[in-house]
Amino acid sequence: MIKFLDLQKVNLSHQQEIEDAILQTFRSGWYLLGDKVKTFEKQLSAYCNVPHAIGVANGLDALRLIFRAYIELGIMKEGDEVLVPANTYIASILAITDNRLVPVLIEPDIKTYNIDVTRLEEKISSKTKAIFLVHLYGSIVFSDEIKTLAERYNLKIVEDNAQAIGAVWKNKKSGSLGDAAGFSFYPGKNLGALGDAGAVCCKEETLAECIRALANYGSQKKYVNQYQGYNSRLDEIQAAVLSVKFKYLDKENSRRKEIADRYLTEIINPEIILPQHKIEENSHVYHLFVVRTENRDHLQKYLEENGIQTLIHYPIPPHHQVAYAHLKELQLPITEKIHNEVLSLPISPVMNDNEVTKIIETLNSYSS
Repeated sequence: MIKFLDLQKVNLSHQQEIEDAILQTFRSGWYLLGDKVKTFEKQLSAYCNVPHAIGVANGLDALRLIFRAYIELGIMKEGDEVLVPANTYIASILAITDNRLVPVLIEPDIKTYNIDVTRLEEKISSKTKAIFLVHLYGSIVFSDEIKTLAERYNLKIVEDNAQAIGAVWKNKKSGSLGDAAGFSFYPGKNLGALGDAGAVCCKEETLAECIRALANYGSQKKYVNQYQGYNSRLDEIQAAVLSVKFKYLDKENSRRKEIADRYLTEIINPEIILPQHKIEENSHVYHLFVVRTENRDHLQKYLEENGIQTLIHYPIPPHHQVAYAHLKELQLPITEKIHNEVLSLPISPVMNDNEVTKIIETLNSYSS
């Protein structure tokens, strides 16, 4: 069976360095808010070329903390609106509603699966305070048009960069394009920890200070609480592991792109709809390689019978989740079509060429 993602193999490729880093951290006797976290934060801020990086517990917290900080700083308030793609993982929506802000769901571009930029301006109201960009599947969604729109209406640009670390737009890394960005280092991500982990990158010092305090019980000084905060801290062991794996991120992203290039050029079955995106250097890091077909479940079963594991990202759109029952009447046909048809193929830096060939040949032999 070709696994969708062989995490054991991914991490074992760095086994000795990871074990050494964990052992060193264990022996240090310091497990929170120490040198390992500071080192990783410096790595991340330098990599993204932003002044501030704050390690937090997970990707959802990273996003929640950004919006909470904007509220604490008086830039947003309860009831304000955030434009967000309808086609996204539910964490993007949770980060908004957890802060009692209102998500305004925008249909995606059917070709790229990312937010349809042409639909943004018509949804802006007097309550709109931010454009929330999700770089879905690893593909950057950004443009001069988005930047101009944000400036015209005085909107913040927040990036959900959980899936696109390392992607580039006009020589700028994802995570540096807007005002603030949330990162996830969930084990399956392109840069994955050995458990939950996340970070925020931002440009403004006041925002960074607020986020750092909110993540630490609302405290900048021990036992002095400025805010009603959270406990959301990146621990030293995860930071140590991430610092090791950071060294290999660009190389592993390059391998993902090599595999994606083969898929894009060698999968020729007309029943398989391949992803389309702007051809810009390094604009896609292929956290996921997502195809579409009208009979998705049949294709998935066929691939499984032929020894190929696939996953569905994501089977139920946010507005059809029980948690958001009040949104179920929204008419979002493009989003719903995508969620009914998408299938994610195996793509990882530890896949070999023979595995890629088998996947391509099996897809080309498929018939519904």
